[in-house]
Amino acid sequence: MAQLVLPGEPPRRLFSPPTRHAVAATDGLSAAAALRTMQGGAALLWHGDYPAARRLLAAVSRRIPQPPPDDYPSYRANRAHRARLLSLLYVPLDPGHVIPLRRAPDVSAACLQVYGPLREPAAVPLRELLGVIGAAEWRRRGIAVPALGARIHPHYGVFAPVRQEYVDLVAEAPLPSTELAFDIGTGTGVLAAVLAHRGVRRVVATDTSPRAITCAASNLARLGFADRVQVVEADLFPRGRAPLVVANPPWLPGRPRGPLDHAVYDPGSRMVRGFLDRARRHLTPDGEAWLVLSDLAEHLGLRRREELLGWIAAAGLRVADRTETPARHPRALDPNDPLHRARAKEVTSLWRLRA
Repeated sequence: MAQLVLPGEPPRRLFSPPTRHAVAATDGLSAAAALRTMQGGAALLWHGDYPAARRLLAAVSRRIPQPPPDDYPSYRANRAHRARLLSLLYVPLDPGHVIPLRRAPDVSAACLQVYGPLREPAAVPLRELLGVIGAAEWRRRGIAVPALGARIHPHYGVFAPVRQEYVDLVAEAPLPSTELAFDIGTGTGVLAAVLAHRGVRRVVATDTSPRAITCAASNLARLGFADRVQVVEADLFPRGRAPLVVANPPWLPGRPRGPLDHAVYDPGSRMVRGFLDRARRHLTPDGEAWLVLSDLAEHLGLRRREELLGWIAAAGLRVADRTETPARHPRALDPNDPLHRARAKEVTSLWRLRA
């Protein structure tokens, strides 16, 4: 059994062929037969042409029924079911991250960034491998952030700032001070970079993910902010007080099921409530806590506006101002999205809170 090690996470044990848990599969396999095998709980270990494996994965995905529209519990259950099934199509990896299949691309550099060295034969779900390849391309090219006039380069497993609404809100809100700011849950470091770009002389950016710490530090150094922004591993707040503390927490209550889900799903609204509950202890007199939050959870019936206002009041905070912007991301504009009705109403707000 080979191990692939993800930085900051325990080693992941993957199939090493041959194994009794996998069924050999090749080019002649139909999508219907593949789906039946997967539904039976067996994995498929691919031995055919690499492009054919990609086509098979797409064909199987199309055969999995979509959830009914505007039914969030069914939507999440369907996503989990779909991910579980599609992750059962494996491709082999030889030492050095070489795919020993016809017409396979060179994935060695992308895999090395995520898994580290591989010295034994192993296998990886094709669905995951495609994510690794896509992440490597995003990391190479970066994502344009107009508010910065520059690009942010996300690493694998760190949520990319593809949605610019929350970035623009932080870029435009009036700063209470340019002395010091805390960026809570920094991710790629994009909001810390925006604050530094706006003239904040010192920023402390925190995250709990080692991947995010590395990613943010790399981006901030590339942008020339390494001397003004300190990136530290911390559960929410660093030590001390600041006249500005900023957080863009996950916007949906729920259990994350993968690395990127941690940027979207917040079990029990832990991060939102933790930020609010502890903000006063880290604010200087007349300081502001900026909570940047989508209201999608409210449109899905997962949280009520009254709950959020109650948490703010219970934390000894008051709303000094709120600015908002409608959703501009592609899903909000796609009428075929299963949650289109809720996404079309989505608004992201920057809540300026004071003690």
